[in-house]
Amino acid sequence: MITLFHRPKTRSSRFIFLLEELGAPYELKEVTIRSSDGSGAIDPDNPHPHGKVPAIRDNDTGEIIYESPAIALYLTDKFPKAGLGPTVGQKGRGAYLSWLVYYGSVLEPAFISKFLNTPVPRGTAGWVVVEEAMEHVIGALSKTPYLLGDTFSAVDILYGTTFAMFGQSPLLPKSPVIDGYIKRIVERPAYARAQAKEGAQ
Repeated sequence: MITLFHRPKTRSSRFIFLLEELGAPYELKEVTIRSSDGSGAIDPDNPHPHGKVPAIRDNDTGEIIYESPAIALYLTDKFPKAGLGPTVGQKGRGAYLSWLVYYGSVLEPAFISKFLNTPVPRGTAGWVVVEEAMEHVIGALSKTPYLLGDTFSAVDILYGTTFAMFGQSPLLPKSPVIDGYIKRIVERPAYARAQAKEGAQ
């Protein structure tokens, strides 16, 4: 059993989607978080070191995992039969790890820099401007329907739900490739089930 520490309409929502895709046993534990407007507070029941979401607890081992790429990797390794991430030794594992880390180390910092209107420190940081990062993503998705080729994986949940969230925002460069990608992700039955479960909270 996996416990997902969750706040509706945040990055933790996509892990309901992933858990539904995996067919994994899970429970949702809604927690409070600090909001950008100054409201809210850290929930003492949330094991994330900074009181953020998402975080999960593997109730089989007692382990706590946080940060979206780490959670995605942990869950797909724990539930390999779902085929949502190549396992160690399988073809595509390197690309899978690269896309997971690229998300947290390059893409999210790029979006945050653009949102805060902060210049990216060229040559001294591991990320680039949004337009350069998205050129790389669009280049990959121009060749295949998903980031690992013809196979949907957990990386598509991270990227697709982020792009869906930013779909009408000037943060995301307009692209018919990305529009089509978002559509493929949000039309999945597990996405609809996740939205229904979040709405029931």
